[in-house]
Amino acid sequence: MTLIYGHRGARGEAPENTLAGFELCLELGVRRCELDLHLSRDGELVVIHDPTLKRTTGRGGKVSEKAVADLVALDARQGGPVWPRPCPIPTLRELFEKCAFEHWQLEVKSASRVRAAQTVRAIAQLVEEFGLQDRITVTSASREVLRALQRDTPHLARGLVAEYAWLDPLKVAAHYDCHLLALNWTLCTPERLLKAQRQGLHVSVWTVNDASLMRRLADFGADSLITDFPSLARRTLG
Repeated sequence: MTLIYGHRGARGEAPENTLAGFELCLELGVRRCELDLHLSRDGELVVIHDPTLKRTTGRGGKVSEKAVADLVALDARQGGPVWPRPCPIPTLRELFEKCAFEHWQLEVKSASRVRAAQTVRAIAQLVEEFGLQDRITVTSASREVLRALQRDTPHLARGLVAEYAWLDPLKVAAHYDCHLLALNWTLCTPERLLKAQRQGLHVSVWTVNDASLMRRLADFGADSLITDFPSLARRTLG
């Protein structure tokens, strides 16, 4: 059975990476989610895709330059589906407290060596506090982040986010002892999928927003799909 992950909560149906979006994902019966993490200036994990605030909040500045108290006061509804009430940027702690997902893909964006180490250690600490070690996979396209995961938090499951084939994603995943391969749907051929699964990887294909593509990837045997439209995926895959 192909599992369903809500991309940034339910990005096509609610403001991305907000509590409202993750709650909607759960209401739609999708018990797995993918989200993006950055560290605030004071070391808190906040859930937002971009390193800057402009696209989703309309405000200037970088996430890393703001204190968490300032970040969670911002409304992150801009540029997404119309929503009737403000949607503050959430912290990862808040989501762990309020959302009972069966599994979380926690994507860490590109970071310097120091920032990568700080971020993965903060994740490990929070995951341990909530007892979610068996329910999370930390993913990244960044070699610095994957290296930090391998070195500093080897007990956490990790995954490679692969968008391009010019570096063989299976070789990179093997190099960093990954458990999951988050594979762009354009790279998901039956041959690559089978090879990855034989390598012991859970293959999670993104971002899949078309019903016919969902069915085709499920027929290929994809382990999971990441979608902006959890409701469509539920109707299509059951």
